[in-house]
Amino acid sequence: MEVNKLEQREHRILAINPGSTSTKIGIFDNERAIMEETLRHDRDTLAQYDSIIDQYAFRKQAILETLDSQGINLSKLSAVVGRGGLLRPIEGGTYEVNDLMLADLREGYSGQHASNLGGIVANEIARQFNIPSYIVDPVVVDELENVARISGFADFERKSIFHALNQKAVARKVARDQGRSYEEMNLIVVHMGGGITIGAHRQGRVIDVNNGLHGEGPFSPERAGTVPAGDLVAMCYSGEYYSAEVMKKIVGQGGLVGYLGTNDAVEVEKRIASGDDRAELVYDAMAYQVAKEIAAAGAVLKGEAEAIILTGGLAYGKEFVQKITERVHWICDVIIKPGENELEALAEGALRVLRNEENPKEYTKNRVSPGKTVN
Repeated sequence: MEVNKLEQREHRILAINPGSTSTKIGIFDNERAIMEETLRHDRDTLAQYDSIIDQYAFRKQAILETLDSQGINLSKLSAVVGRGGLLRPIEGGTYEVNDLMLADLREGYSGQHASNLGGIVANEIARQFNIPSYIVDPVVVDELENVARISGFADFERKSIFHALNQKAVARKVARDQGRSYEEMNLIVVHMGGGITIGAHRQGRVIDVNNGLHGEGPFSPERAGTVPAGDLVAMCYSGEYYSAEVMKKIVGQGGLVGYLGTNDAVEVEKRIASGDDRAELVYDAMAYQVAKEIAAAGAVLKGEAEAIILTGGLAYGKEFVQKITERVHWICDVIIKPGENELEALAEGALRVLRNEENPKEYTKNRVSPGKTVN
């Protein structure tokens, strides 16, 4: 009976998603968004700070001023949830912000990124009202099986860096639509945005996924994905490039940008419609590579995938989705869930804990994924 009361109670949640030059915020009463805003930050203003972490007071103040101008009563908040940053590898779920997490976010344990500010700002605001602060499914979610960690090159281990927040949120939605739980389904989830990641979800865990930052998988609007290793080594030692220049070619200037000079899929489709054969070939190749990675995920799940979910910004492109679907529909049903709503996903993660549907997880120094690193 207690669970029913918790489900019926209204929980007000502030969700915070910092980006490089913006901060998205939302106020949710249970699942219902009552306010969403994108705060744009002037690049010159941000440049005054020595590091990303030094921006936290500025961003916190911008959030509080916006909420005040919208007439939001912060004393009604039940929790504050922020986008998880580049932390230690952890399993998926909702984590209560603790001192170790704050220290790792400030240090940039796995790298500096604006998302590191999410947990810090959430904690700063929550402490004022003596309420909990959380993060949900950061990009470092690591649920890989041991066999998936083997790269083929003994010096390197495969890493799990992907769009965990949106992948898991959309997987839960599809499961709910079918009257089932995420934890009992086998799904292939494809997030298609500036980067593209394809995850094999087995009963609530992402047991294999391509490193969507600068590791592997299909090329995307801005990233090169898997590249010929020998040619890459030759480029690195050609004496013509610094390491940062090569990395920029892989992340930022790879994919569509490298081939066509744009990361805008709509622009590419316009070029194709006007008869640009090269644009059509490159666009076809991107869909082709996505389809190959989906089929690989199907093998990981031993042919037991129950649905393929296409999500992210590129899923709005009907022609691009069709190119993928015609190659993979034989595996299982293809479900289209375009776009991403990260604020909603953050709020839902906090809400599951507030309703006692899940226990909040503790962030520790130990990797909690059962797939330990290879020794």
